[in-house]
Parts: sequence; structure tokens; C-alpha cells
Amino acid sequence: MNDCLKAIAPDTTFRFACSPAVACFNECCQDLNQFLYPYDILRLKKRLGLSSVEFLERYTTRHIGPESGLPIVALKAAAAERLTCPFVTQKGCRVYPDRPASCRTYPLVRAISRNRETGEVNERFMLLKEPHCSGFDAPTAQTVSQWTNNQEIGIYNHFNDQLLDIIRLKNQLRPGPLDLKARHLFYVALYDLDRFRNQMINNKLLDNIDVEPQKLADAKADDTALLEVGMEWVKQVLFKMQRFRGSGFKGSRV
Repeated sequence: MNDCLKAIAPDTTFRFACSPAVACFNECCQDLNQFLYPYDILRLKKRLGLSSVEFLERYTTRHIGPESGLPIVALKAAAAERLTCPFVTQKGCRVYPDRPASCRTYPLVRAISRNRETGEVNERFMLLKEPHCSGFDAPTAQTVSQWTNNQEIGIYNHFNDQLLDIIRLKNQLRPGPLDLKARHLFYVALYDLDRFRNQMINNKLLDNIDVEPQKLADAKADDTALLEVGMEWVKQVLFKMQRFRGSGFKGSRV
């Protein structure tokens, strides 16, 4: 894999395009090892008209990261023998407008670092040029910046970068594995948004956190605002619980 990666600058052009006319069309949707970020799940469950509970139970598996000790959600393969993506068809991806961040970014790989003094996020890109992929023979060329803009990756990176900040915060404040309850709370607040909204409204879950009142109001109906609130709840309560009287969270289903 490392032999296929090459650093590429934002203003550097590369040739790539994918369509049914490409010989390897849909091949990248096999041999699936697809991790999902919270914003991926938000978009996918809305696209499919499912609640977060339904989507997670039907399409994902969950395990605990060996280094972070946090829940990791992965897409469940549709065909075990080829590990096929459950959303791929002969005509292509049936959830394409709301496909996950890694699908949008491909064939690029994005890495970030944060300046400790200024907090500024620096991003680097690499081009993943796999031997089997015929998309690199396309006449279409674009810069890295053009590709990321055209693929509408910005909103995904916004939330994914926040998740990485949460993981760093957790490692600083609560190093080592989380207990079972804390893992459950983390999972619900970030991945199971419909359940989190139910708890937010019925159990006054957010009484003790510092969030803009308008964002709290928006979160009652808007999933994107709710995810922002969930991330704040994790940072302010779950990883700094000693500052508050309690989380107010219960384990009921939606």
C-alpha cells in the first residue's frame, strides 16, 4: 500500500475519473474495509430514510479501537466472499450523493496535524495510485483543491477533524480504555443521533453544557446541529465529568 502512495500538493494536477465506462468500475467497492465517521452515518441514514438505530443495526458492525479504547463503526459487507459494499449496484453506488468521506476523497488520502500554539489545522494529501485502477488513464485532470471542492468534502472534513480532536482530548484526560458505560455514551452521542435527540429532549441531557441556545434549538430538528451538540456534550461532560453534577443520560431506546 505504501508503494502506491505519493505526496501531492494542493495545486498539483492529477488525472483521474471514474464511470461505468472504466474497466474496473465497482471494483473498489469490493474487499470492503470501510470505517464510518459520525457525519457519514448522519448522511447515509437520511439518504436511506432510516433512523440511526435502524441504520446501525442493519448496515454496521462495532468494535473497540485498540489504541483509543473508543467505539469504531464499520460498514457491514453485503457479500461475505467478496466483502462487497451493501450500497453498490451494477450501475454504481445507490447512495452516491451521500457516500462516505473516504469514497469522496479517493484517490486522495488526507492527513492533518494541528499547531499546538495556534490551533491551526494543517492538511497534507497523498495520491493513492493502485495498480488495478484504470481511472488514472482518464483524460480528465484537476488539482487536489479542485477535486476536494468538486466532491463536496469540506463538510465531511469539518466533522471528521472535530472527531480527531475529541480523540486527542480523551487521550489527555482519560487515557486508557473507557468503561462500558462511557463507551456506550460516546457511541450514542456521536453515532446514534436519533436516540441522543430523544435523551436530549426527554431527560434534559444538555442542562449542564455550554452551547449556544440557537444551536440547541436547531438540534431538536436538524441532525447536523445535533451532531455539533453531541460532540460538545462528549467533550464537556463525558471527558470532563468531574465538572458537572451528572450526565443525565439513561439507557433507553428511541
